[in-house]
Amino acid sequence: MRITFLLIVFACAGLVSYAFYLQLVDGLLPCPLCIFQRMAYWLVGMSALFAFIHNPQQLGRRIYCVLIILFSLAGAIVAGRQAWLIRFPEAFECGISPEEAFLNELPLARWWPDMFEANGDCTDSTWQFLSMTMPDWSLLIFLAFSLIAGLLWRDRS
Repeated sequence: MRITFLLIVFACAGLVSYAFYLQLVDGLLPCPLCIFQRMAYWLVGMSALFAFIHNPQQLGRRIYCVLIILFSLAGAIVAGRQAWLIRFPEAFECGISPEEAFLNELPLARWWPDMFEANGDCTDSTWQFLSMTMPDWSLLIFLAFSLIAGLLWRDRS
């Protein structure tokens, strides 16, 4: 069970690293919704890391699992919204949105602007794998994290 938390940490680190690679090497700028998803991956990963280090008994494990589920579902909602916007771009007017202005004023964006500054278009779908866009994959991954955390929450060992 403890190894599962570590695998979640590695998965989150790998996903955020790959997004960072796409940004720096391929020039794919993150939009506000991408930044919210990055933050969700950071929160899921940090929760799993603390669970791995702490190695709590049943109550503590359930608390960490609830945090992972909450952060994953928040990320899934944002990823689902972005996936919807990619399919129906006329429903969204891109430009400097209030979300973008808010995110870019956060201390995280000032401390590490390459990671947390939103400059991209939310409806950009240039990256695809197996005919699915990045938000599609992100939605599936967040739901998988929620499912895994739910299974860990139910485990009685």
